[in-house]
Amino acid sequence: MGIILAILVFGIIVFIHELGHFLLAKANKIRVDEFSLGMGPRLFSFVKGETRYSLKLLPLGGSCMMGEDDVDDMSEGSFNSKSVWARMSVVVAGAVFNFLLALLFSMIVIGYTGYDEPIISGVVEGFPAQEAGLEEGDRIVKMNNKKINIWREITYYNMFHPGEKVELTYERDGEKHKTTITPKKDEDGNYLIGITSPVQYEKANILTAVQYGVYEVKFWICTTLESLKMLVTGDVGVDQLSGPVGIVSVVDETYQQSKSYGVMIVIMQMLNIGILLSANLGVMNLLPLPALDGGRLVFMIVEAIRGKRVPPDKEGWVHGIGMILLLALMAFVMFNDVKKLF
Repeated sequence: MGIILAILVFGIIVFIHELGHFLLAKANKIRVDEFSLGMGPRLFSFVKGETRYSLKLLPLGGSCMMGEDDVDDMSEGSFNSKSVWARMSVVVAGAVFNFLLALLFSMIVIGYTGYDEPIISGVVEGFPAQEAGLEEGDRIVKMNNKKINIWREITYYNMFHPGEKVELTYERDGEKHKTTITPKKDEDGNYLIGITSPVQYEKANILTAVQYGVYEVKFWICTTLESLKMLVTGDVGVDQLSGPVGIVSVVDETYQQSKSYGVMIVIMQMLNIGILLSANLGVMNLLPLPALDGGRLVFMIVEAIRGKRVPPDKEGWVHGIGMILLLALMAFVMFNDVKKLF
């Protein structure tokens, strides 16, 4: 069941990504050769206008074929014949649609479960928060320069900055106060400031579902960027990366743990995973790396600044090398995921 759910969740996310490219291509009158649901051999297809619409065998997302790699094709309606701004909008649309999907999922989850405000429900005796005078009911609004909107941002801030001194801004009776706190290590080796989370989530209406949905997406975007930063600095090893196999394992484990609570809980858990994956895919695709959408965007930004394109053959070489390295990384991650199963 975990494999089926993982394919369904990941397939929807990739399909929405490709749908973003497709819709912006059509909006800019760019010729789309094929738009498909699924991958592999065609099960069914039809042609409308200049585009073939296909349903394919493997339910693993989709594709939008625009001929963007055919740099010599400057015919009317081709991708490369359009202005740099039109091409940029098409390239970034995939990631934008991923963020919008994450927002939609977040709104659904928050509408059902509520949202976690960063309001202290208790202060632990003997920890820095008590010494700093924090009290039950105080709202945490900022940790150093990071604005806090939901409780998990507090938890993750401590995780990404263990033991670091933090200037904490909190609100009490409508007034803001500041204090400086150095987290204290507990018996399990975790650095804590000594505050407890809200006992229950706040019920959402339409407006708060949108508001906290935005906060949720922002939270996962920032978490992804922080994780990448730790990967670059060596605080997280490459062997800790996960790919499709790891995702299937997580989905299956989540399903097994939640199925006894009913169908709605399973759905909410899958949507939570979808929020994480969709936001993560959006961020990763915008990284300025060759072969990714972000890598293509870099060349277009350079083109917009210079007023002329980077020689297509040189750009092609860069993306080709990037694709080889990306495939090698994917193979390593998959091998690492399989190794963890045994």
